[in-house]
Amino acid sequence: MAKKIILVVDDEADIRSSVKTILEKEGYEVITAVNGDDCLKKLEKGKPDLILLDIMMPGTPVREIVKKIKDVKISYLSVVRTSEAEKEKLLGQKNIVDFIQKPFDIKDLVKRVKKLVG
Repeated sequence: MAKKIILVVDDEADIRSSVKTILEKEGYEVITAVNGDDCLKKLEKGKPDLILLDIMMPGTPVREIVKKIKDVKISYLSVVRTSEAEKEKLLGQKNIVDFIQKPFDIKDLVKRVKKLVG
């Protein structure tokens, strides 16, 4: 069975590496990108099963990046406390399937990723 591929997009190196380590231990293949533009470049090479996307990054605004991503589930990672109304608005966007608050609980992160991609 092919490994599920997760693309982790975050401008913080420690977040990228910790999420990569956690998910690789669970048997996922993990690709990382440093920002939205890098994410789009990585998508040219192949389609992951899920993108974990930091909501606040330098460079092209994340909402612009999301518009360019087709047919891939996206879960936001956010340090920013968001209201339920804001979350619902974000989750109402095409492709957005989840919203994970940072700092996240490792078990919760794994559980959510498993729920989204199996």
